Amino acid sequence: MATLRFPSSFVIGSATASYQIEGGVHEGGRGPSIWDTFSHTPGRVENGDTGDVADDHYHRWQDDLDLMSELGLQAYRFSIAWPRIQPTGAGAPNQTGLDFYRGLVDGLLARGIAPVATLYHWDLPQALEDAGGWPERDTALRFAEYAAHVVEALGDRVHTWTTFNEPWCAAFLGYGNGMHAPGRADGAAALAAAHHMNLAHGLAVPEIRRLADPSAQVSITLNLHPTRELPSTPADESAEARRRVSAVGDRIFLSPLLRGHYDADLLDDTSGVTDWSFLHAGDEQLIHQPIDFLGVNYYSTSGVRFAAASGPERVGAWPGDPALEFVRLPGPYTDMGWNIDPGALEELLVSLHDQYPDVPLMITENGAAFPDVVERADGVARVEDSDRVDYLRAHFAAAHRAIERGVDLRGYLVWSFLDNFEWSFGFSKRFGIVRVDYDSQERIVKDSGRFVQRLIETRTLDVD
Repeated sequence: MATLRFPSSFVIGSATASYQIEGGVHEGGRGPSIWDTFSHTPGRVENGDTGDVADDHYHRWQDDLDLMSELGLQAYRFSIAWPRIQPTGAGAPNQTGLDFYRGLVDGLLARGIAPVATLYHWDLPQALEDAGGWPERDTALRFAEYAAHVVEALGDRVHTWTTFNEPWCAAFLGYGNGMHAPGRADGAAALAAAHHMNLAHGLAVPEIRRLADPSAQVSITLNLHPTRELPSTPADESAEARRRVSAVGDRIFLSPLLRGHYDADLLDDTSGVTDWSFLHAGDEQLIHQPIDFLGVNYYSTSGVRFAAASGPERVGAWPGDPALEFVRLPGPYTDMGWNIDPGALEELLVSLHDQYPDVPLMITENGAAFPDVVERADGVARVEDSDRVDYLRAHFAAAHRAIERGVDLRGYLVWSFLDNFEWSFGFSKRFGIVRVDYDSQERIVKDSGRFVQRLIETRTLDVD
């Protein structure tokens, strides 16, 4: 065994998202979101599950904060539900919604937990979707106004702000293949949505700088797409397939955000889908705002190749590349069917550091779903989730190796603090380090939660 020690400045915490845990969807003046509509549409979500109640965090947040304190979390990343602040996505802010998050933030600060606030984690007000949603430029303008309302109310309390969580998922799963809300399948709309989320970030960052405490940190969180070569695929074909994934999956955000332009190969790859007329002169400069760190979400890898062309061109999450085929790599796997590859996390962090050496990084999501079992003895409940503990141990070790290789990695936020509504999978997948019984709302700290607690207390990690 070897013992790894994390720097005292390295932040360890956990994360959630508003629609996945809050419930209370008709309370406090909240308006409907696209996920309310999507989850109530038959056939969209497994078992017909919805986020109407979820973890009932809207009513139980103080108890949940006490659990965070018990585990010693140094930071808690949560998202703010836009429909709680502006029920229709525009107009004066709803004070009841602002008060909810003000109470949450004050509760975190009172417990010594740093609040990390995400402004958008996919719950677009339905009224804005009715007006065209993210494919419309006006939605970016509305987002900047919403951001200003939130930061004006909480900017003296929150010192770490994230504009967007995983805009790739919101754009390409929401508008490209319809797997996520709002459930549209239109490649051109997906590309326009991606651009307008980039633009919304660029418009919101100056508002955050203007209204937040001068020491506030500003970021965006991306889910990138590390791929592996397939031995059965010719090297040149593999390289081309991986380049196309990089263009539409990663550089569509990284390049305008961190370099100030869209790459020529991305524009060329997608020219048969859209003419990019939604890209206005000056947009790339607006998007290219200085950030204090880049949030990185990582779960797994995949192999990619070109499938044999057959039948009509399909609409999917990769506009311009209908023949891209993603191949499941060797296991072991999580309950999501995702392969476990901690080495790829190290490689991803090092690659980002090499490409953007002046941009610090933070792991804003990493975790695993496994089918947990509750055991009770002498009135005490326990979830012995050794698979999740092993997963986290291996990925924390990968993060430590990246730090040793010179990566400026600021922290690691485990996904997720609570079991929750896992989007189109409903409540069938459990990522939490705290188990939630959705009938009784009982919370049980899993062994993985105790693992995180010990890691924070000791700053050390024992590995083989």
